[in-house]
Amino acid sequence: MIRARKQFGQHFLEPVWVDKVIKAIDPRPDQRFIEIGPGLGALTRPLAARVKSVTAFEIDRHLTAQLTAEAVPNLTVVEGDFLLA
Repeated sequence: MIRARKQFGQHFLEPVWVDKVIKAIDPRPDQRFIEIGPGLGALTRPLAARVKSVTAFEIDRHLTAQLTAEAVPNLTVVEGDFLLA
């Protein structure tokens, strides 16, 4: 189990909020999204299932490896600090 790291200020989205956020965003199949700090991918996966592409910036190499290993076709995971990219 992966735990939130205080050094990165991580807080993971609770599953109960995912549908609410997706509904609020109302993503369209032709849209491209940038996600900063996808964490465990709770929002990333359902978002990627509905849009053209998602580019996710994650500072935590363990979480980056986990998301990359899932090989979601329209998901690009960038390891590093978004503010320095």
